[in-house]
Amino acid sequence: MTNEKKLRSGWTTGACATAATKAAFEALITGRFPDPVTISLPKGRTPSFAVERAELDGAAAQASIIKDAGDDPDVTHGAEIISSVRRLSKGEGVVFKAGEGVGMVTRPGLPLPVGEPAINPGPRKMICRAIAEVAEAHDTDGDLEVTISIANGAELAEKTMNGRLGIVGGLSVLGTTGVVTPYSCAAWISAIHRGVDVARASGQTHIAACTGSTSEKALQERLDLPEFALIDMGDFVGGLLKYLKRHPVERLTIGGGFAKLVKLAQGERNLHSKESTVDFDRLAQCFGEAGAPMQMVSEAKNANTALEVLEKAVAAKIPLGDMIAKLAAKHVRSILPKSTEVEVQVFDRQGGRVGYADI
Repeated sequence: MTNEKKLRSGWTTGACATAATKAAFEALITGRFPDPVTISLPKGRTPSFAVERAELDGAAAQASIIKDAGDDPDVTHGAEIISSVRRLSKGEGVVFKAGEGVGMVTRPGLPLPVGEPAINPGPRKMICRAIAEVAEAHDTDGDLEVTISIANGAELAEKTMNGRLGIVGGLSVLGTTGVVTPYSCAAWISAIHRGVDVARASGQTHIAACTGSTSEKALQERLDLPEFALIDMGDFVGGLLKYLKRHPVERLTIGGGFAKLVKLAQGERNLHSKESTVDFDRLAQCFGEAGAPMQMVSEAKNANTALEVLEKAVAAKIPLGDMIAKLAAKHVRSILPKSTEVEVQVFDRQGGRVGYADI
C-alpha cells in the first residue's frame, strides 16, 4: 500500500489560448461569452475552462484563461493567457499575432519561420479547429486575426531557454496534446531538441551540452562558442544523444559535475537522482585503474558520496576525473555517429575542471 499522492495533470498554454480564442470568437458573433468554455483536444478530451477576462468592443473581443498546469512545476502555472480576436475579410484565413508577453522567432531552426510569433504549430491547429467549430455552428466564415498575449510573459521568459533559442520578447505558446503531464519534462527535452535545431540551422558545427549552470559557466570560459551553441540538457543526456544520433553535429562537448558524469560513465542516460545512482563498486574499480592504492579503493566502495571519492583522488593527485571523462566519452561515442567528435569535461562544485577526455 502506498501513501503517494497521485499527481494532477494540467493544461498547456496552447490549450488555454485555444479556450480563450473560442470564447472571444463566440462573443464576437453572439455578443455573449460562454463561461465555462469547452474545447476539443487532439486526443479526444473536452475540458472546460472558466473565463477570467471578457471584453467586447464592437469589432473586437478579448477573453482570457488562467493557466492551471496541475502539479507540474511549470513556469507559466497561474499565468493569464489572453486572446484578442477581430474579423478579417473573407478568404484571409486565420492570422496569428504576438501580443504582449509572447515572443517572436528571430533565428532559423525552430518549427516556425523567422519573423513569426512563437505560437507553435500544435496550438495553431487547436486554435484553428476551435474557430472552425464556432464558425460552422453559427453559419459564418472563420477569417480571423488572433492575437495571443501572456500577462508578465516577458519576465517569465527570463526563466526559460527562449532567449537562447532566438525567441525574443516573451514566451512560446506550446503544447501538442493540450495536456501537461506532471514531471514528464517533455517541455525540457523539446527545448533541448530545438536548441540543437537552432544551432544546426545557424551553421554551428560544435555544440556544448551541460548538466547545470556551474558546468555551463565553466565551459563558456574555455570554449569560444556563441550562446545558442550551449545546450542546457540538465539530467536528460539520453534525450540529447538520441536526437543527435538523427541530427548530428561535427563536435559535441559535454560538461557536468563529477557525480552526474560518473553515472554517464556507467551507461546511464537519465542522470536524475530518482532515475539513476552512483555504483560505488564500479567507481572504486575506476579509482584503482587510475592508480589508487588498495586501501583507498576499499574506502571508495564504502564512500557516502561520489564527491568524497573525488576529493580523495584530487588530494592524492590521482587522475580519477580523467578516467571518468574517458568512460563517459566512450559511452557517448557508442551512441553517436562516428563522424561526431566527442569531448567530455568534468567539473567540481566550484567550476574547477577535474577531468577531461577527447575521442
